[in-house]
Amino acid sequence: MHLLTRRVMLLSLVVVLSFSIGCQTHDTGPRGAGAGAGASAGGNRAPLVHDVRDYGAAGDGKKLDTLAVNRAIEIANKQGGGTVYFPAGTYLCYSIRLKSNVALYLDQGATILAADNPLDPGQSGYDAPEPNEWDPYEDFGHSHWHNSLIWGENLENISILGPGRIDGKGLTTGGNPRRRAASQPGASEALKAEASTRVAAPQANRATTKFGYPGGDSLPAGIGNKAIALKLCKNVIFRDFTIYRGGHFAILATGVDNWTLSGVKIDTNRDGVDLDCCRNVRMSDCTVNSPSDDGICPKSSYALGEPRPCENITITNCQVSGWEMGSMLDGTFRERKGGPGTGRIKFGTESNGGFKNITISNCVFTYCRGLALETVDGALLEDVSISNITMRDIGNSPIFMRLGARLRGPEGTKPGELRRIKISNVVVHNAAARLGCVISGIPGHDIEDVSISNVRIYYAGGGTKQMASTRPAEKENTYPEPAMFGDMPSYGFFIRHVKHIQLDNVQVSVEKDDARPAFVLEDVRGADFNNVRAERPSGEPMFLLRGVEQFTTHRVDGVPDTHKDKSAATEERF
Repeated sequence: MHLLTRRVMLLSLVVVLSFSIGCQTHDTGPRGAGAGAGASAGGNRAPLVHDVRDYGAAGDGKKLDTLAVNRAIEIANKQGGGTVYFPAGTYLCYSIRLKSNVALYLDQGATILAADNPLDPGQSGYDAPEPNEWDPYEDFGHSHWHNSLIWGENLENISILGPGRIDGKGLTTGGNPRRRAASQPGASEALKAEASTRVAAPQANRATTKFGYPGGDSLPAGIGNKAIALKLCKNVIFRDFTIYRGGHFAILATGVDNWTLSGVKIDTNRDGVDLDCCRNVRMSDCTVNSPSDDGICPKSSYALGEPRPCENITITNCQVSGWEMGSMLDGTFRERKGGPGTGRIKFGTESNGGFKNITISNCVFTYCRGLALETVDGALLEDVSISNITMRDIGNSPIFMRLGARLRGPEGTKPGELRRIKISNVVVHNAAARLGCVISGIPGHDIEDVSISNVRIYYAGGGTKQMASTRPAEKENTYPEPAMFGDMPSYGFFIRHVKHIQLDNVQVSVEKDDARPAFVLEDVRGADFNNVRAERPSGEPMFLLRGVEQFTTHRVDGVPDTHKDKSAATEERF
Protein backbone atom coordinates (compact mmCIF):
# COMPACT_ATOMS: atom_id res chain seq x y z
CA MET A 1 0.00 0.00 0.00
CA HIS A 2 2.79 2.43 0.89
CA LEU A 3 4.65 1.80 -2.40
CA LEU A 4 1.45 2.13 -4.38
CA THR A 5 0.62 5.38 -2.63
CA ARG A 6 4.03 6.83 -3.48
CA ARG A 7 3.74 5.79 -7.11
CA VAL A 8 0.30 7.34 -7.40
CA MET A 9 1.57 10.55 -5.79
CA LEU A 10 4.53 10.84 -8.15
CA LEU A 11 2.43 9.99 -11.19
CA SER A 12 -0.09 12.61 -10.15
CA LEU A 13 2.65 15.21 -9.84
CA VAL A 14 3.98 14.39 -13.32
CA VAL A 15 0.49 14.74 -14.77
CA VAL A 16 -0.04 18.05 -12.97
CA LEU A 17 3.33 19.37 -14.14
CA SER A 18 2.64 18.35 -17.72
CA PHE A 19 -0.72 20.06 -17.58
CA SER A 20 0.84 23.14 -16.03
CA ILE A 21 3.53 23.45 -18.69
CA GLY A 22 1.03 22.96 -21.46
CA CYS A 23 -1.28 25.63 -20.06
CA GLN A 24 1.25 28.35 -19.33
CA THR A 25 0.58 31.76 -20.75
CA HIS A 26 2.90 33.04 -23.46
CA ASP A 27 3.70 36.20 -21.54
CA THR A 28 7.02 37.53 -22.77
CA GLY A 29 7.60 39.57 -19.62
CA PRO A 30 10.46 38.86 -17.22
CA ARG A 31 10.55 35.68 -15.15
CA GLY A 32 9.57 36.10 -11.55
CA ALA A 33 6.53 38.21 -12.38
CA GLY A 34 4.47 35.82 -10.25
CA ALA A 35 2.39 34.13 -12.96
CA GLY A 36 3.86 30.75 -12.02
CA ALA A 37 3.60 27.46 -13.87
CA GLY A 38 0.13 26.24 -14.63
CA ALA A 39 -1.73 29.47 -15.38
CA SER A 40 -4.39 28.82 -17.99
CA ALA A 41 -4.28 30.26 -21.50
CA GLY A 42 -7.10 32.55 -20.50
CA GLY A 43 -5.10 33.76 -17.54
CA ASN A 44 -7.94 33.14 -15.06
CA ARG A 45 -7.04 29.74 -13.65
CA ALA A 46 -4.83 29.52 -10.55
CA PRO A 47 -1.67 27.47 -11.14
CA LEU A 48 -1.64 23.99 -9.66
CA VAL A 49 2.15 23.77 -9.47
CA HIS A 50 4.42 26.75 -8.84
CA ASP A 51 7.91 26.25 -10.26
CA VAL A 52 10.28 28.39 -8.17
CA ARG A 53 12.26 29.25 -11.31
CA ASP A 54 9.18 31.02 -12.65
CA TYR A 55 9.41 33.29 -9.62
CA GLY A 56 13.02 34.22 -10.21
CA ALA A 57 14.97 31.44 -8.50
CA ALA A 58 18.32 30.81 -10.18
CA GLY A 59 19.03 27.39 -8.71
CA ASP A 60 22.75 27.87 -9.27
CA GLY A 61 23.88 27.65 -5.62
CA LYS A 62 25.36 31.17 -5.81
CA LYS A 63 22.49 33.65 -6.05
CA LEU A 64 20.19 33.87 -3.02
CA ASP A 65 16.82 32.38 -3.95
CA THR A 66 15.03 33.10 -0.67
CA LEU A 67 12.75 35.83 -2.02
CA ALA A 68 11.71 33.78 -5.04
CA VAL A 69 10.91 30.69 -2.98
CA ASN A 70 8.90 32.61 -0.38
CA ARG A 71 7.06 34.46 -3.13
CA ALA A 72 6.01 31.14 -4.71
CA ILE A 73 4.80 29.86 -1.33
CA GLU A 74 2.82 33.04 -0.63
CA ILE A 75 1.10 32.99 -4.03
CA ALA A 76 0.20 29.31 -3.68
CA ASN A 77 -1.27 29.99 -0.24
CA LYS A 78 -3.27 33.01 -1.41
CA GLN A 79 -4.73 30.99 -4.28
CA GLY A 80 -6.01 28.35 -1.86
CA GLY A 81 -3.06 25.97 -1.93
CA GLY A 82 -0.83 24.07 -4.29
CA THR A 83 2.64 22.64 -4.81
CA VAL A 84 5.84 24.70 -4.88
CA TYR A 85 8.14 22.76 -7.19
CA PHE A 86 11.95 22.69 -7.06
CA PRO A 87 13.39 21.22 -10.28
CA ALA A 88 16.98 19.96 -10.34
CA GLY A 89 19.36 22.67 -9.13
CA THR A 90 20.79 24.14 -5.94
CA TYR A 91 18.68 26.80 -4.25
CA LEU A 92 20.70 28.95 -1.85
CA CYS A 93 18.38 30.26 0.85
CA TYR A 94 17.95 31.84 4.24
CA SER A 95 14.63 31.31 6.05
CA ILE A 96 11.85 29.74 3.98
CA ARG A 97 8.43 30.41 5.54
CA LEU A 98 5.87 27.67 5.07
CA LYS A 99 2.19 28.48 4.62
CA SER A 100 -1.00 26.44 5.09
CA ASN A 101 -2.24 24.25 2.25
CA VAL A 102 1.13 24.32 0.49
CA ALA A 103 3.47 21.45 -0.36
CA LEU A 104 7.15 21.77 -1.23
CA TYR A 105 8.25 19.20 -3.79
CA LEU A 106 12.00 18.62 -4.22
CA ASP A 107 12.66 16.76 -7.45
CA GLN A 108 15.57 14.40 -7.99
CA GLY A 109 18.70 16.53 -8.18
CA ALA A 110 17.13 19.47 -6.34
CA THR A 111 18.86 20.81 -3.20
CA ILE A 112 17.77 23.56 -0.85
CA LEU A 113 21.11 24.81 0.49
CA ALA A 114 21.33 26.74 3.74
CA ALA A 115 23.32 29.92 3.09
CA ASP A 116 26.29 30.62 5.32
CA ASN A 117 25.43 32.35 8.56
CA PRO A 118 26.01 36.09 8.13
CA LEU A 119 28.89 36.84 10.45
CA ASP A 120 28.93 40.61 10.06
CA PRO A 121 26.43 42.88 11.84
CA GLY A 122 23.87 44.43 9.54
CA GLN A 123 23.42 41.39 7.32
CA SER A 124 19.88 40.06 7.58
CA GLY A 125 20.43 36.32 7.25
CA TYR A 126 17.96 33.94 8.86
CA ASP A 127 14.81 35.09 10.62
CA ALA A 128 15.36 36.21 14.21
CA PRO A 129 14.54 33.81 17.05
CA GLU A 130 11.14 34.87 18.33
CA PRO A 131 10.70 35.90 21.99
CA ASN A 132 9.72 33.06 24.31
CA GLU A 133 9.01 33.67 27.99
CA TRP A 134 9.63 29.98 28.70
CA ASP A 135 13.31 30.15 27.77
CA PRO A 136 14.49 29.50 31.33
CA TYR A 137 13.12 25.96 31.20
CA GLU A 138 14.65 24.86 27.90
CA ASP A 139 17.82 24.86 25.89
CA PHE A 140 17.70 27.74 23.43
CA GLY A 141 17.40 25.45 20.43
CA HIS A 142 14.22 23.84 21.76
CA SER A 143 12.32 27.06 22.39
CA HIS A 144 12.78 28.97 19.12
CA TRP A 145 11.62 28.01 15.63
CA HIS A 146 11.88 31.02 13.31
CA ASN A 147 15.69 30.96 13.15
CA SER A 148 15.61 27.98 10.79
CA LEU A 149 16.13 27.21 7.13
CA ILE A 150 12.49 26.10 6.77
CA TRP A 151 9.87 26.93 9.40
CA GLY A 152 6.17 27.14 10.02
CA GLU A 153 3.92 28.13 12.92
CA ASN A 154 0.16 27.67 13.44
CA LEU A 155 -0.26 26.05 10.04
CA GLU A 156 -2.34 23.20 8.68
CA ASN A 157 -2.17 20.94 5.65
CA ILE A 158 1.52 21.29 4.80
CA SER A 159 3.92 18.87 3.14
CA ILE A 160 7.56 18.50 2.20
CA LEU A 161 7.92 15.80 -0.43
CA GLY A 162 10.16 14.35 -3.08
CA PRO A 163 13.54 12.66 -3.49
CA GLY A 164 15.58 15.90 -3.33
CA ARG A 165 17.85 17.13 -0.56
CA ILE A 166 17.99 19.79 2.16
CA ASP A 167 21.58 20.72 2.97
CA GLY A 168 22.15 22.70 6.16
CA LYS A 169 25.69 23.74 5.28
CA GLY A 170 25.29 27.29 6.65
CA LEU A 171 23.54 26.33 9.90
CA THR A 172 25.20 26.35 13.29
CA THR A 173 24.96 23.47 15.75
CA GLY A 174 24.72 25.77 18.78
CA GLY A 175 26.71 28.38 20.64
CA ASN A 176 27.40 31.83 19.27
CA PRO A 177 29.15 31.66 15.87
CA ARG A 178 29.69 35.43 15.72
CA ARG A 179 31.81 35.33 18.84
CA ARG A 180 33.86 32.48 17.42
CA ALA A 181 34.21 34.22 14.07
CA ALA A 182 35.42 37.42 15.74
CA SER A 183 38.51 35.61 16.96
CA GLN A 184 39.48 34.38 13.50
CA PRO A 185 42.04 36.11 11.25
CA GLY A 186 40.46 38.66 8.95
CA ALA A 187 37.41 39.35 11.13
CA SER A 188 35.92 42.80 10.52
CA GLU A 189 36.31 45.55 13.11
CA ALA A 190 32.51 45.82 13.39
CA LEU A 191 32.28 42.12 14.20
CA LYS A 192 35.04 42.37 16.80
CA ALA A 193 33.32 45.34 18.44
CA GLU A 194 29.98 43.55 18.56
CA ALA A 195 31.49 40.38 20.00
CA SER A 196 33.31 42.30 22.74
CA THR A 197 30.08 43.82 24.06
CA ARG A 198 27.49 41.12 23.30
CA VAL A 199 25.60 39.61 26.20
CA ALA A 200 24.03 36.18 25.80
CA ALA A 201 20.56 37.66 25.35
CA PRO A 202 17.87 36.47 25.37
CA GLN A 203 19.38 33.91 27.73
CA ALA A 204 21.23 36.33 30.00
CA ASN A 205 18.86 35.89 32.92
CA ARG A 206 18.65 32.14 32.76
CA ALA A 207 18.78 30.41 36.15
CA THR A 208 22.03 28.64 35.53
CA THR A 209 22.66 27.46 39.09
CA LYS A 210 19.22 25.94 39.54
CA PHE A 211 19.19 24.01 36.32
CA GLY A 212 22.85 23.09 36.15
CA TYR A 213 23.91 24.29 32.71
CA PRO A 214 25.59 27.49 31.53
CA GLY A 215 22.85 28.97 29.34
CA GLY A 216 25.38 30.12 26.76
CA ASP A 217 23.75 28.60 23.70
CA SER A 218 21.74 31.67 22.65
CA LEU A 219 21.94 32.99 19.11
CA PRO A 220 21.58 36.54 17.78
CA ALA A 221 19.26 37.47 14.94
CA GLY A 222 20.48 36.29 11.55
CA ILE A 223 21.96 32.98 12.68
CA GLY A 224 20.16 29.78 11.69
CA ASN A 225 20.41 26.54 13.64
CA LYS A 226 17.71 24.15 12.36
CA ALA A 227 16.94 22.66 8.97
CA ILE A 228 13.18 22.37 9.59
CA ALA A 229 11.17 23.68 12.55
CA LEU A 230 7.41 23.45 13.08
CA LYS A 231 5.37 24.85 15.95
CA LEU A 232 1.67 24.16 16.61
CA CYS A 233 0.91 22.76 13.19
CA LYS A 234 -1.48 20.00 12.15
CA ASN A 235 -1.99 17.64 9.22
CA VAL A 236 1.63 17.43 8.11
CA ILE A 237 3.34 15.08 5.63
CA PHE A 238 7.11 14.66 5.25
CA ARG A 239 8.07 12.07 2.69
CA ASP A 240 11.14 10.74 0.85
CA PHE A 241 13.54 13.70 1.02
CA THR A 242 17.06 13.78 2.51
CA ILE A 243 18.58 16.12 5.09
CA TYR A 244 22.35 16.48 5.27
CA ARG A 245 24.05 18.36 8.17
CA GLY A 246 20.87 19.77 9.69
CA GLY A 247 22.38 22.04 12.37
CA HIS A 248 21.24 21.78 16.00
CA PHE A 249 18.09 19.97 14.82
CA ALA A 250 17.50 18.46 11.43
CA ILE A 251 13.78 18.44 12.30
CA LEU A 252 12.27 20.08 15.38
CA ALA A 253 8.50 19.59 15.58
CA THR A 254 6.81 21.06 18.67
CA GLY A 255 3.10 20.72 19.27
CA VAL A 256 2.48 19.09 15.87
CA ASP A 257 -0.68 16.98 15.51
CA ASN A 258 -1.41 14.35 12.87
CA TRP A 259 2.03 14.06 11.27
CA THR A 260 3.15 11.41 8.81
CA LEU A 261 6.93 11.09 8.38
CA SER A 262 8.01 8.41 5.93
CA GLY A 263 11.05 7.48 3.88
CA VAL A 264 13.16 10.41 5.09
CA LYS A 265 16.97 10.02 5.26
CA ILE A 266 18.97 12.20 7.67
CA ASP A 267 22.76 12.39 8.06
CA THR A 268 23.43 15.20 10.46
CA ASN A 269 25.72 16.81 13.03
CA ARG A 270 23.30 16.93 15.99
CA ASP A 271 19.69 15.81 16.65
CA GLY A 272 17.90 14.04 13.83
CA VAL A 273 14.15 14.19 14.54
CA ASP A 274 12.69 15.68 17.73
CA LEU A 275 8.99 14.94 18.24
CA ASP A 276 8.29 17.43 21.02
CA CYS A 277 4.80 17.57 22.55
CA CYS A 278 3.46 15.95 19.37
CA ARG A 279 0.32 13.85 19.02
CA ASN A 280 -0.84 11.30 16.47
CA VAL A 281 2.49 10.79 14.71
CA ARG A 282 3.24 7.97 12.27
CA MET A 283 6.98 7.68 11.57
CA SER A 284 8.17 4.88 9.31
CA ASP A 285 10.95 3.76 6.99
CA CYS A 286 13.34 6.55 8.04
CA THR A 287 17.13 6.40 8.43
CA VAL A 288 18.92 8.75 10.82
CA ASN A 289 22.70 8.97 11.28
CA SER A 290 23.55 11.44 14.05
CA PRO A 291 27.00 10.83 15.57
CA SER A 292 26.98 13.88 17.87
CA ASP A 293 23.46 13.74 19.28
CA ASP A 294 20.25 11.70 19.34
CA GLY A 295 18.66 10.21 16.25
CA ILE A 296 14.92 9.93 16.93
CA CYS A 297 13.86 11.70 20.07
CA PRO A 298 10.33 11.98 21.51
CA LYS A 299 10.33 14.90 23.96
CA SER A 300 7.80 16.76 26.08
CA SER A 301 9.38 20.13 26.84
CA TYR A 302 7.92 23.25 28.46
CA ALA A 303 8.66 25.34 25.37
CA LEU A 304 4.94 25.94 24.73
CA GLY A 305 4.35 27.19 28.26
CA GLU A 306 2.37 24.15 29.35
CA PRO A 307 3.11 20.49 30.15
CA ARG A 308 1.79 19.01 26.90
CA PRO A 309 2.36 15.25 26.41
CA CYS A 310 3.91 13.42 23.50
CA GLU A 311 1.29 10.77 22.76
CA ASN A 312 -0.18 8.36 20.22
CA ILE A 313 3.13 7.81 18.42
CA THR A 314 4.25 4.93 16.21
CA ILE A 315 7.87 4.58 15.09
CA THR A 316 8.50 1.59 12.84
CA ASN A 317 10.95 0.22 10.28
CA CYS A 318 13.55 2.87 11.10
CA GLN A 319 17.33 2.79 11.43
CA VAL A 320 19.54 4.91 13.71
CA SER A 321 23.33 5.06 13.78
CA GLY A 322 26.35 7.07 14.89
CA TRP A 323 28.86 6.83 12.03
CA GLU A 324 30.92 9.83 10.96
CA MET A 325 28.58 12.47 9.58
CA GLY A 326 28.03 12.08 5.85
CA SER A 327 29.24 8.50 5.71
CA MET A 328 25.74 7.05 5.83
CA LEU A 329 24.68 8.97 2.76
CA ASP A 330 27.84 8.22 0.79
CA GLY A 331 27.78 4.55 1.84
CA THR A 332 31.24 4.44 3.45
CA PHE A 333 30.00 4.11 7.08
CA ARG A 334 33.21 5.44 8.60
CA GLU A 335 33.95 4.82 12.26
CA ARG A 336 34.51 7.80 14.51
CA LYS A 337 37.76 8.45 16.30
CA GLY A 338 36.03 8.26 19.68
CA GLY A 339 34.00 5.15 18.91
CA PRO A 340 30.25 4.79 18.34
CA GLY A 341 28.34 8.06 18.18
CA THR A 342 25.14 9.00 19.97
CA GLY A 343 22.54 8.03 17.37
CA ARG A 344 19.80 6.01 19.14
CA ILE A 345 16.12 6.45 19.97
CA LYS A 346 15.63 8.37 23.23
CA PHE A 347 12.61 9.57 25.20
CA GLY A 348 13.58 12.90 26.81
CA THR A 349 15.69 14.50 28.03
CA GLU A 350 13.10 17.31 28.04
CA SER A 351 10.27 15.67 29.96
CA ASN A 352 7.69 18.06 31.39
CA GLY A 353 4.48 17.01 29.67
CA GLY A 354 4.77 13.24 29.52
CA PHE A 355 4.88 10.32 27.10
CA LYS A 356 2.05 7.84 26.62
CA ASN A 357 0.59 5.36 24.18
CA ILE A 358 3.76 4.91 22.10
CA THR A 359 4.97 1.92 20.09
CA ILE A 360 8.41 1.38 18.57
CA SER A 361 8.92 -1.66 16.36
CA ASN A 362 11.20 -3.21 13.74
CA CYS A 363 14.07 -0.77 14.26
CA VAL A 364 17.84 -1.16 13.86
CA PHE A 365 20.53 0.53 16.02
CA THR A 366 24.06 0.44 14.59
CA TYR A 367 27.31 1.88 15.95
CA CYS A 368 25.55 4.18 18.41
CA ARG A 369 24.08 4.26 21.90
CA GLY A 370 21.16 2.14 23.04
CA LEU A 371 17.50 2.72 23.74
CA ALA A 372 16.81 5.35 26.44
CA LEU A 373 13.55 6.11 28.28
CA GLU A 374 13.96 9.12 30.54
CA THR A 375 11.61 11.26 32.61
CA VAL A 376 13.43 13.72 34.84
CA ASP A 377 11.34 16.93 34.69
CA GLY A 378 8.09 15.75 36.28
CA ALA A 379 6.54 13.90 33.33
CA LEU A 380 4.49 10.73 33.35
CA LEU A 381 6.01 8.13 31.00
CA GLU A 382 3.63 5.18 30.58
CA ASP A 383 2.13 2.62 28.21
CA VAL A 384 5.08 2.09 25.89
CA SER A 385 5.62 -1.04 23.79
CA ILE A 386 8.99 -1.65 22.11
CA SER A 387 9.55 -4.78 20.00
CA ASN A 388 11.67 -6.35 17.29
CA ILE A 389 14.83 -4.33 17.81
CA THR A 390 18.35 -5.25 16.70
CA MET A 391 21.47 -3.47 17.93
CA ARG A 392 25.13 -3.82 16.97
CA ASP A 393 28.27 -2.09 18.29
CA ILE A 394 26.52 -0.21 21.09
CA GLY A 395 28.64 2.34 22.93
CA ASN A 396 26.73 2.39 26.22
CA SER A 397 23.64 0.81 27.81
CA PRO A 398 21.53 -1.19 25.36
CA ILE A 399 18.50 -0.43 27.57
CA PHE A 400 18.42 2.61 29.87
CA MET A 401 15.41 3.67 31.94
CA ARG A 402 15.70 6.63 34.25
CA LEU A 403 13.18 8.26 36.56
CA GLY A 404 15.01 11.28 37.97
CA ALA A 405 14.52 14.66 39.61
CA ARG A 406 16.28 17.26 37.51
CA LEU A 407 12.91 19.11 37.64
CA ARG A 408 13.66 21.75 35.06
CA GLY A 409 10.28 23.47 35.05
CA PRO A 410 8.09 25.92 36.94
CA GLU A 411 8.36 26.17 40.71
CA GLY A 412 6.70 23.24 42.42
CA THR A 413 7.52 20.65 39.74
CA LYS A 414 7.73 17.20 41.34
CA PRO A 415 9.24 13.91 40.13
CA GLY A 416 7.11 12.10 37.56
CA GLU A 417 6.40 8.43 37.06
CA LEU A 418 7.72 5.76 34.71
CA ARG A 419 5.49 2.70 34.40
CA ARG A 420 3.92 0.03 32.19
CA ILE A 421 6.80 -0.54 29.80
CA LYS A 422 7.05 -3.65 27.62
CA ILE A 423 10.26 -4.46 25.72
CA SER A 424 10.43 -7.67 23.69
CA ASN A 425 12.33 -9.42 20.92
CA VAL A 426 15.64 -7.58 21.17
CA VAL A 427 19.03 -8.79 19.94
CA VAL A 428 22.21 -6.88 20.86
CA HIS A 429 25.76 -7.70 19.71
CA ASN A 430 28.97 -6.10 21.03
CA ALA A 431 27.59 -3.82 23.73
CA ALA A 432 30.13 -1.77 25.69
CA ALA A 433 31.54 -3.46 28.77
CA ARG A 434 31.32 -0.92 31.56
CA LEU A 435 27.61 -0.14 31.82
CA GLY A 436 25.27 -2.99 30.97
CA CYS A 437 21.53 -2.23 31.03
CA VAL A 438 20.44 0.28 33.68
CA ILE A 439 16.92 0.60 35.09
CA SER A 440 16.97 3.12 37.94
CA GLY A 441 14.45 5.25 39.76
CA ILE A 442 15.33 7.39 42.79
CA PRO A 443 14.60 6.91 46.50
CA GLY A 444 10.86 7.22 47.09
CA HIS A 445 10.04 7.18 43.38
CA ASP A 446 10.09 3.71 41.82
CA ILE A 447 9.92 2.71 38.19
CA GLU A 448 6.90 0.37 37.98
CA ASP A 449 5.56 -2.53 35.91
CA VAL A 450 8.38 -3.31 33.51
CA SER A 451 8.36 -6.42 31.32
CA ILE A 452 11.46 -7.46 29.35
CA SER A 453 11.16 -10.63 27.27
CA ASN A 454 12.92 -12.53 24.50
CA VAL A 455 16.14 -10.54 24.78
CA ARG A 456 19.64 -11.70 23.82
CA ILE A 457 22.61 -9.43 24.64
CA TYR A 458 26.28 -10.12 23.86
CA TYR A 459 28.47 -7.81 25.94
CA ALA A 460 32.14 -7.09 25.31
CA GLY A 461 32.92 -8.03 28.93
CA GLY A 462 36.22 -7.53 30.72
CA GLY A 463 34.80 -5.99 33.91
CA THR A 464 37.10 -6.06 36.95
CA LYS A 465 36.60 -6.87 40.63
CA GLN A 466 37.03 -3.18 41.35
CA MET A 467 34.07 -2.44 39.08
CA ALA A 468 32.08 -5.18 40.84
CA SER A 469 32.58 -3.45 44.19
CA THR A 470 31.21 -0.06 43.09
CA ARG A 471 28.02 1.42 44.56
CA PRO A 472 26.68 3.95 42.03
CA ALA A 473 25.59 7.27 43.54
CA GLU A 474 21.94 8.25 43.17
CA LYS A 475 22.60 11.51 41.26
CA GLU A 476 18.91 12.36 41.42
CA ASN A 477 19.12 15.77 39.72
CA THR A 478 21.88 15.02 37.21
CA TYR A 479 21.36 15.15 33.44
CA PRO A 480 20.29 11.58 32.61
CA GLU A 481 22.83 9.52 30.71
CA PRO A 482 24.02 5.97 31.48
CA ALA A 483 27.61 7.14 31.99
CA MET A 484 26.44 9.40 34.85
CA PHE A 485 26.77 6.44 37.21
CA GLY A 486 30.31 5.51 36.20
CA ASP A 487 31.33 1.85 36.04
CA MET A 488 28.45 -0.43 36.95
CA PRO A 489 28.72 -3.34 39.44
CA SER A 490 26.90 -5.72 37.05
CA TYR A 491 27.65 -6.67 33.48
CA GLY A 492 24.07 -7.51 32.49
CA PHE A 493 21.41 -5.48 34.33
CA PHE A 494 21.56 -2.98 37.19
CA ILE A 495 18.05 -2.58 38.64
CA ARG A 496 17.38 -0.07 41.44
CA HIS A 497 14.26 1.55 42.93
CA VAL A 498 11.88 -0.56 40.86
CA LYS A 499 8.50 -2.09 41.68
CA HIS A 500 7.31 -5.12 39.72
CA ILE A 501 9.76 -6.10 37.02
CA GLN A 502 9.76 -9.31 35.01
CA LEU A 503 12.52 -10.75 32.85
CA ASP A 504 11.41 -13.69 30.73
CA ASN A 505 13.59 -15.59 28.25
CA VAL A 506 16.51 -13.20 28.69
CA GLN A 507 20.07 -14.30 27.95
CA VAL A 508 23.26 -12.30 28.55
CA SER A 509 26.85 -13.26 27.90
CA VAL A 510 30.34 -11.73 27.63
CA GLU A 511 33.09 -12.00 25.05
CA LYS A 512 35.80 -11.65 27.74
CA ASP A 513 35.78 -12.90 31.31
CA ASP A 514 33.99 -10.45 33.59
CA ALA A 515 34.36 -10.31 37.37
CA ARG A 516 30.90 -8.84 37.97
CA PRO A 517 27.55 -10.53 38.64
CA ALA A 518 25.13 -10.59 35.73
CA PHE A 519 22.34 -8.95 37.76
CA VAL A 520 22.47 -6.47 40.64
CA LEU A 521 19.19 -5.47 42.30
CA GLU A 522 18.81 -2.79 44.97
CA ASP A 523 15.58 -1.62 46.62
CA VAL A 524 13.37 -3.70 44.33
CA ARG A 525 9.89 -5.00 45.22
CA GLY A 526 8.56 -7.79 43.07
CA ALA A 527 11.15 -9.22 40.65
CA ASP A 528 10.45 -12.32 38.56
CA PHE A 529 13.21 -14.00 36.55
CA ASN A 530 11.90 -16.74 34.26
CA ASN A 531 13.91 -18.74 31.70
CA VAL A 532 16.98 -16.56 32.24
CA ARG A 533 20.51 -17.56 31.26
CA ALA A 534 23.72 -15.71 32.03
CA GLU A 535 27.38 -16.57 31.80
CA ARG A 536 29.13 -16.68 35.16
CA PRO A 537 32.79 -16.15 34.31
CA SER A 538 35.42 -16.53 37.03
CA GLY A 539 32.92 -18.25 39.27
CA GLU A 540 31.08 -15.00 40.04
CA PRO A 541 27.48 -15.12 41.31
CA MET A 542 24.60 -14.54 38.92
CA PHE A 543 22.65 -12.33 41.35
CA LEU A 544 23.57 -9.74 43.94
CA LEU A 545 20.60 -8.51 45.99
CA ARG A 546 20.33 -5.62 48.44
CA GLY A 547 17.00 -4.82 50.07
CA VAL A 548 14.91 -6.85 47.59
CA GLU A 549 11.41 -8.13 48.36
CA GLN A 550 9.29 -10.74 46.58
CA PHE A 551 12.13 -12.08 44.44
CA THR A 552 11.43 -15.19 42.33
CA THR A 553 13.47 -17.29 39.93
CA HIS A 554 12.12 -20.09 37.74
CA ARG A 555 14.17 -22.15 35.31
CA VAL A 556 17.15 -19.84 35.71
CA ASP A 557 20.30 -21.54 34.45
CA GLY A 558 22.46 -22.69 37.39
CA VAL A 559 20.11 -21.34 40.07
CA PRO A 560 17.50 -23.45 41.89
CA ASP A 561 13.92 -22.21 41.66
CA THR A 562 13.82 -19.59 44.39
CA HIS A 563 11.34 -17.36 46.16
CA LYS A 564 12.47 -14.80 48.69
CA ASP A 565 10.00 -12.65 50.56
CA LYS A 566 12.87 -10.46 51.60
CA SER A 567 16.59 -10.48 50.90
CA ALA A 568 19.29 -9.40 53.27
CA ALA A 569 19.41 -5.64 53.63
CA THR A 570 23.17 -5.63 53.30
CA GLU A 571 23.98 -8.10 50.56
CA GLU A 572 23.08 -11.53 49.28
CA ARG A 573 24.80 -13.38 46.45
CA PHE A 574 23.91 -16.58 44.60
